[in-house]
Amino acid sequence: MNFEQWMRACATRTEAALEQTLPSERVEPARLHRAMRYAVLQGGKRMRPLLVYAAGEAVGAAEAVLTQAAVAVECIHAYSLVHDDMPDMDNDTLRRGKPTVWVEFDAATALLVGDALQSLAFATVCQTGQLALVQELAEASGSLGMAGGQAIDLASVGQTLSRPELEHMHRLKTGALLRCSVRLGAWLGRALTHEEKMAFDQYANAMGLAFQVVDDVLDAEADTATLGKTAGKDAAADKPTYVSLLGLSESKALAQTLRHEALSALKKINSDTSRLANLADLIVLRQH
Repeated sequence: MNFEQWMRACATRTEAALEQTLPSERVEPARLHRAMRYAVLQGGKRMRPLLVYAAGEAVGAAEAVLTQAAVAVECIHAYSLVHDDMPDMDNDTLRRGKPTVWVEFDAATALLVGDALQSLAFATVCQTGQLALVQELAEASGSLGMAGGQAIDLASVGQTLSRPELEHMHRLKTGALLRCSVRLGAWLGRALTHEEKMAFDQYANAMGLAFQVVDDVLDAEADTATLGKTAGKDAAADKPTYVSLLGLSESKALAQTLRHEALSALKKINSDTSRLANLADLIVLRQH
């Protein structure tokens, strides 16, 4: 199948697995379960599951365990968005073209949704039977990963960060879970050489940073309807971004440089990595 067909197949598989994994609204506490499903289902690019599948398929991993890993990383991602949108964090009212969870329900429910999704993610990744994957997901999500990056982001409002400081923040906040997605897929397949492990990490590091650079560009250029979330919110909140530090033109050039780094890394892997290459193009060239 071509890349578009492959993406649709992966998205359909992920959506079905999420539908099955999330607790039913008919089970108490029904309102919490309804809010969890509202936060996760029928929305988002599913970029992290796509990276899991692409890396895993390159090394012959079984579809069933890849789906478990994909669901786990997507639950972590969804929980982070729910918490990020809350009044004490980014105070956002729109996500994926609809009201954020705290707006649709309430702040207390949104807090519990994030907590519950995090727990569900670890229950799901445990089903792979791979302890290393549990540790990787925990580290990518915690204070030395996604949560730590968000803490730096909140503390940096109104400040001017140096480029290394900004890069460090985004390698944690956005890059850690994207890198984790690639690793989970790659580790579920055949044994990798040291060079291949390094190549997967080089690809993942470049793509994790590129994703955030492009996000910053889109926040400055695209409109709210296109993004499905509030456009221009970083500038309005006086947050440091690649655009505020480097400008639009240099930020776009940096995204292309990172794309070339990722594609070069894939050449060191003794497998068909065309899906990962396609995703590198998608991440850098996307319009929303």
